[in-house]
Amino acid sequence: MKIQCITLFPEMFGPMEHSIMGRAQQKALFSFETIPLRNFAINEYGQVDDSPYGGEPGMVLRPEPLVRAIRHTKVKENAGKVIYLTPDGVPLDHELVLSLSKEKHLVLVCGHYKGIDERVRESEVDLEISIGDFVVSGGELPAMLLSDAIVRLLPGVLGNSASAETDSFVNNTLGWPVYTRPEVFEGKKVPEILLSGNHHKILEWKKAKSLKRTQERRPDIFSKLKTDTKFGIK
Repeated sequence: MKIQCITLFPEMFGPMEHSIMGRAQQKALFSFETIPLRNFAINEYGQVDDSPYGGEPGMVLRPEPLVRAIRHTKVKENAGKVIYLTPDGVPLDHELVLSLSKEKHLVLVCGHYKGIDERVRESEVDLEISIGDFVVSGGELPAMLLSDAIVRLLPGVLGNSASAETDSFVNNTLGWPVYTRPEVFEGKKVPEILLSGNHHKILEWKKAKSLKRTQERRPDIFSKLKTDTKFGIK
């Protein structure tokens, strides 16, 4: 997979060189590149924005630099997708991430100020995504979140391929409580069932805890579940 991010601030993407993302690039499991938007500026002063029509305060990214930057990537020729990170996009969830992880080429457009010219959204953007009902200063952080979520689902990226299969949201439920050594910490003991070695009972416990946590913390998700009465909610 190839991911390219069109951005005013390529230096913000340093975290993509570390941890799981960094190792995945070193193993050539995916490639990541930033495309500095000012390389496509309309003049020698590096201008890429302008004031909005209609007298609204703030600035808007101009269409010419963005269109040139997007077309520079040749994403359309590669049958890839152009994604714009914006608060008024579709909500990001696991199913969408899973779908995008099957793409070969993604170009992420990082907006700033009041956003990007609507004509670019109409002519160049294939999908608009929101990471939540809030606003941040630019699209760089959302682009990194999206990239991380996608890349960790690629084959070979996680050391234990089964790890992602037990993440929250994979089965439309939240994860269950997890424990590690020491067995007793500040008077609190690991649940006996996890020490029993009875894998069937442990699986039942995990599923029940997962359902209970989903019911308590995300009733919106829980209400859509067809729960397995074998495990119950305890």
